[in-house]
Amino acid sequence: MSTKARYVTLGFVVVAIVVALAYAFVWRPQSMAPDEESVRAVTVERGTMLVAVSASGRIEPARRVNLLFQMPGRVAEAPIEVGDEVAAGESLARLDVERLTREATQARAALTSAEARLAQLQRAARPEEIAVAEANLRASEAQVSAVSANLDQLLGGASAGEIAAAEAELASAQARQKAAAEAHERTLTCVTVKLPHGMGEKEVCPALGPPEEQARFNLAAADGALAAAQARLNDLMSGADAGAIRAARASVAATSAQRDAAQARLDLLQEGASRGQIAAAEAQIEQARAALEMAELALAHATLEAPFDGVVAAVNVAAGEMATGGPLPAVTVLDTSSFLLTVQVDEIDVGKLTVGQETQVMLDGLPLVDLAGYVERIAPAATIEGGVIYYEVTIRLAPTDAPVRVDMTANAVIVVRELTGVLILPTWVVRIDPTTGQTYVERRVGGEIVRTDVTVGARHEGMAEIVDGLSEGDEVVWIRETALFRQ
Repeated sequence: MSTKARYVTLGFVVVAIVVALAYAFVWRPQSMAPDEESVRAVTVERGTMLVAVSASGRIEPARRVNLLFQMPGRVAEAPIEVGDEVAAGESLARLDVERLTREATQARAALTSAEARLAQLQRAARPEEIAVAEANLRASEAQVSAVSANLDQLLGGASAGEIAAAEAELASAQARQKAAAEAHERTLTCVTVKLPHGMGEKEVCPALGPPEEQARFNLAAADGALAAAQARLNDLMSGADAGAIRAARASVAATSAQRDAAQARLDLLQEGASRGQIAAAEAQIEQARAALEMAELALAHATLEAPFDGVVAAVNVAAGEMATGGPLPAVTVLDTSSFLLTVQVDEIDVGKLTVGQETQVMLDGLPLVDLAGYVERIAPAATIEGGVIYYEVTIRLAPTDAPVRVDMTANAVIVVRELTGVLILPTWVVRIDPTTGQTYVERRVGGEIVRTDVTVGARHEGMAEIVDGLSEGDEVVWIRETALFRQ
């Protein structure tokens, strides 16, 4: 067949198709109406319908707490298992606390020592302390008198009896000096205390302060008395000369200085500690108290306790293991006394919601169970994900005996309002014009089907409110599109 012939044949085919289509849609005879099997009819009625907002989410417990150890350590015990019911304050897991207990004890001893030091500075001197200071002053004055007399004797000569007395005085001075040195050495004894959490060590000297000062003064006085006794004996044994006289005069000066120190010590006891001394002692107390608080806090953090009555949902530690404070919680506890459902509501619908609105909740895992609830909280600010704006709405479920479990998928219907006496139709009978976007229905008028534009209001559970365009009792049909082409 030639190319021209093919074009002529194709032209006849196209014309035939166009004529057929025109016959079907324009000049269609009455016999071409859709058959009854392709038509579904419904009558417009007045009724009641609910206006609601639907959303989905997962069931959450009233509270969920993940417990972690605040420091690394070896787990001493973890006596719980998943599913155990626990009471508030019950021990769930505990670290080995031997080192922490020792550090807390040392810190407590350091604080006690610092408080005793401050109390000693703040309190008035006891009568016995003043009496000791007065006795030391009298002893110092006696020493001054003795060395002064020795100087006088050097200038005038000495007898055998005076030498014997000087020897006895030297022996007594040696004994007193030894006792004073030992007493002073004891006041210098200190204890090294380790501070918690690797903060180093601190040296605590309980006897420093007035006890050490008193012992040091006594030792100085004893040293001076010994030197004076030795010089006196030496002078008596060797005879008076210029060197002995100079030594005796030096002894007089030394013992006079000791007497002045004894007088100052007595004045200090009678007047009390200075502001600077008290401030320093108070600072030591604050430092010791802070170290103790840190030690006790570390000891408290070594035990994980249930924050409320609940159920153990996860246990990630075991006795003997090292707890490192990793990403997984040591223990997870759930409060299942009540349940919550957090759903995401579009910004268009959130304005319809208020706190307290009734809610119906359906669970995928329990399809035969309907749960009641109410809106407990509406987020004040939106969450934006992928350009979509929504608000989190928290629903609290009413108490139920149903076996509800955490993380079950749930669908919530929040009732906004109830419409009564409104015209309603099933949504499947309402159509939308793809060109204009106008909603319309196919209404049966007599024996004909007429397109009728309608205004649709609220929609819920497959029903639509008809605001305008229809009357009660009107019959509306749905026609399958393919029925229009049937013979």
